[in-house]
Amino acid sequence: MSAVLAETYEARMLHCFNFVPEIRKDMRRIIVFGTALLLLSVTATAQTMVVSTLRNETGRSIKKEADTTRWTWKRGGLVNASLSQGSLSNWAAGGDNFSLALSSYVNYYFLYKKGRQSWDNNIDFNFGYVQTTSSGIRKNDDRVDYLSKYGKQLDTSKWYISTLFNFRSQFFDGYTYSGSTGDLASTFLSPAYVLLSAGLDYKPNSKLSMFMSPLTSRTTIVTNKYLSSKGLYGVDTGKNVVYQVGSFVTVNYYNTIAKNITYKGRVDLFSNYVSRPQNIDFFMTNLFSFKINKNFSATYSLDLIYDDDVRLFGPHNNSPGLQTKSLLGIGFLMPLKPVRKV
Repeated sequence: MSAVLAETYEARMLHCFNFVPEIRKDMRRIIVFGTALLLLSVTATAQTMVVSTLRNETGRSIKKEADTTRWTWKRGGLVNASLSQGSLSNWAAGGDNFSLALSSYVNYYFLYKKGRQSWDNNIDFNFGYVQTTSSGIRKNDDRVDYLSKYGKQLDTSKWYISTLFNFRSQFFDGYTYSGSTGDLASTFLSPAYVLLSAGLDYKPNSKLSMFMSPLTSRTTIVTNKYLSSKGLYGVDTGKNVVYQVGSFVTVNYYNTIAKNITYKGRVDLFSNYVSRPQNIDFFMTNLFSFKINKNFSATYSLDLIYDDDVRLFGPHNNSPGLQTKSLLGIGFLMPLKPVRKV
């Protein structure tokens, strides 16, 4: 039923855009102009800071620096598992007689900092499935995401010259369904995204990080022969890899927003210089945790993805579309106690 509603919604959206082509063109011009303005701003800021840093470095007197050979490490994370179950018997309104849903999330980070240098590493694992009497067992969540960022602070400012590496894929087979028939849509390393980037990282505090790069390489990998033969995820038919160059912005935020309520979020934006740069790829993940007691909590996660190369939607299953995933559950929550080591 959800697939039918998604297709109906997508068809209506496409009809609206076709009905007002001028608005569509204006929106693309605005996005292109905004992206260009952002890149110009980042470049100008970087040049100004680098010049200022060089001036300060060359103008100061030479003196013996304090011993900074020791590194400060910090590591920690979070383990969460949620289970929900429902059953019906002689229920006039209808529905599945039995349903069972399991979702899990594991986060681990390790960081270190020495002087003006920093290295941040974060890895997320998501997995979930749902079982119903009408549909059987289906995967509803599967993601592995590793982000590594190394930077050097510009003088005493909150800006860093940084490099970034990101890998994102999934472990198990995923299917798109038409009724009860499933068609393979993803599997391990199909697709997988590898991103390499260099730019500026703004860190005003320990809660927020904003990385901006005017030069980024993104590689999309499809190793599965069946998916490769269909030319999915922007990879040419029969090929396994496609390379893209563009601009990239990622924002990471973590905070305790109220008593017993924490939020962890991330937003990625990528514009491909070579093909349709106005169609910006968008990835956003959000996780809210509502602590009940020491080891139990309610969690809500919301993921949003728009990838112009993923053309699996629309009336003819050949158009891009906004992908959404929302999960709500109550279950076990165990923070991995932060550990510092010098």
